[in-house]
Amino acid sequence: MHAFRGALSLLRWDAAVMMPRGSSEVRGEQLAALETEYHALLTAPKVTRLLDRAQANERGLEDWQVSNLREMRRQRDHAIATPASLISRLAKAAARAENQWAAARRENNFALFAPHLEELLLLVRDKAALLGQALNLPPYDALVDEFSPGVGTADIDAIFKALSRRLPGMINEAIEAQASTALAPISGKFPTSKQRALAVEVMKALGFPFDQGRLDESEHPFTEGVAGDIRVTTRFDANNPFDGLLGALHETGHAMYDLGIPVGWRDQPVGRDRGMALEESQSLLLEMIIGRGAPFLRYLQPLLQKHLGVSGPEWEFDALYARLTRVRRGLIRVDADEMSYSLHIMQRYDIEKQLLSGKLAVRHLEESWNSGMEQRFGTRPAGAADGCLQDVHWALGSFGYFPSYALGMVIAAQLWESLHAQLPEVETQLAQGDFAGVFGWLRENVHGQGAKLPVKELIKQATGQPLGASALLRYLQAKYLAAAP
Repeated sequence: MHAFRGALSLLRWDAAVMMPRGSSEVRGEQLAALETEYHALLTAPKVTRLLDRAQANERGLEDWQVSNLREMRRQRDHAIATPASLISRLAKAAARAENQWAAARRENNFALFAPHLEELLLLVRDKAALLGQALNLPPYDALVDEFSPGVGTADIDAIFKALSRRLPGMINEAIEAQASTALAPISGKFPTSKQRALAVEVMKALGFPFDQGRLDESEHPFTEGVAGDIRVTTRFDANNPFDGLLGALHETGHAMYDLGIPVGWRDQPVGRDRGMALEESQSLLLEMIIGRGAPFLRYLQPLLQKHLGVSGPEWEFDALYARLTRVRRGLIRVDADEMSYSLHIMQRYDIEKQLLSGKLAVRHLEESWNSGMEQRFGTRPAGAADGCLQDVHWALGSFGYFPSYALGMVIAAQLWESLHAQLPEVETQLAQGDFAGVFGWLRENVHGQGAKLPVKELIKQATGQPLGASALLRYLQAKYLAAAP
């Protein structure tokens, strides 16, 4: 099953990076065949008998093996709740929808994508209803549980409520405080080859193994593969060298999590990430907290000069730091600053719940999106490419995924607070391009745990505090409204 999972992952990577545009139907058939076979293996009566027999003899097992059995049963329960026919139809519909999403985004035309989203949404509703019934959860909670086990809408709502109370005011304060500092404009073109060389050097310093992984380009940055064959993508912009680099940092956070799981567990269910909220915490820790932090920038500044050949006042430390920490009411999630990032996720969370419940029809999605952006950020997208088509997740059928980004930001700040307290020399290390301390702490407290512990228990064990928004609010307050670099 681990081999099937790896093959599926690489087929999805290829579809986004290498596959000819006209091959989506063929790829959909291939994915559906493998997904169906994977499902058949997992739901076979023999597997249930073996699980029952193993759990009857738990006393002789190590704690990681007990957790492994729990994860096996969890995967099996989810699979049994979802018929193979639905799995196949979802795989084919998602392959078509992803292809049409990319075309619609290029042409800035939501109408090209809408019918494919409608088809996919009907199938996702069926899946959510069946999963919810089997797991005794509301349909949307059942989808969230797939991506972030043990986290429900009650947890998400509590965190979003805490953030909603503070973030709008903090954003206003930060924008006002930064208004007197004009950003020096960046001019010129930055060839992809030079940006790629910069990203590769940084990824190597972080510990990414290029003999077991790749960096490529795609319409939307992502990470696929399994430990031993990790595929990272980003999206380079010839006018902005930071977009591609920050995207690569984000995705390297995912990759380093996968690579940090104990080698002996890697082909087992316990040898996986503990859900997407924790996955995104590793990405956002690297991209946002470290990547936009003053110590990392001191390491990065000479590399910008080395690879891009840049010089001038706009490339001095103070100007670069001001650019990377500028708070804006922007339209694009992947370009968002740390402070406004969670508001982008709240927008998607509200909309996808309405889509799933049927309160919002797909034909009204674009207008609902634009109205929500105007309410939260005071601006409306000029077109769908900068609006409801900017993310690929719904085209993949990944409803329930978006909350993991905001949860990830919350967890990242909580982990950083503890890491910083336990490793006070970390900022000196980062400024020198030494990431061993950061990843050593993460391997011990996060990566090395695999899926052994529930999310909330892992966070409590790593930080001594329950999952909550307080650490993120403290971090943002200190960085943006109190201290200078």
